[in-house]
Amino acid sequence: MHGTDRINGSPHEKGCTYTALMEVAQTLEAQGVETELFQLGNEPVAGCLACGACRETKRCFMNDKVNVLLDKMAGVDGLIVGSPVYYAAPAGQLTAFLDRAFYCKAGLFADKPAAAVVSCRRGGATAAFDGLNKYFTISNMPVVSSQYWNQVHGNTPAEVREDLEGLQTMRTLGVNMAWLLKCIEAGCRAGLPAPVREKGIATNFIR
Repeated sequence: MHGTDRINGSPHEKGCTYTALMEVAQTLEAQGVETELFQLGNEPVAGCLACGACRETKRCFMNDKVNVLLDKMAGVDGLIVGSPVYYAAPAGQLTAFLDRAFYCKAGLFADKPAAAVVSCRRGGATAAFDGLNKYFTISNMPVVSSQYWNQVHGNTPAEVREDLEGLQTMRTLGVNMAWLLKCIEAGCRAGLPAPVREKGIATNFIR
């Protein structure tokens, strides 16, 4: 299988978010699913300028990691997005990145199973988790769940490794993601067609 891309939305290359994503990755690989880590890093990521150029080009005119991800998504079957929790929300850098990626080419993400993973010291995890899931549920992506909300707790990678329930939640997420990917692959081999959807209707809340 082509497998999944894991986006580490933390500026820390091998911090708490990375630790959680690696727990998922090890389970996916044990299930026969290849994974690759996409490190957002600590370089600044600009937000969307609403210029509309991507409607024509399907790429962002700011030629940075957003376009790198868009190029990669055509060859992967699933997506896992990890983020630290800042002020009860995903990292701002990651939000700017996802805003542009999904706005540029939302159709590229359709039908690919997706999951969010968040890491926090103490609180705000569910709010950040909900914010990440919004990208998936507006893009026709099946959302993969676990035995609990996909979160780990700790202020350092060592503390995260002490969150036994959180790590088990990550492993269960990996099992569930692998199962759904295999189900979709089996359906494709059996000739099951992809969903045929209506053309989108946009209704503004103004009367």
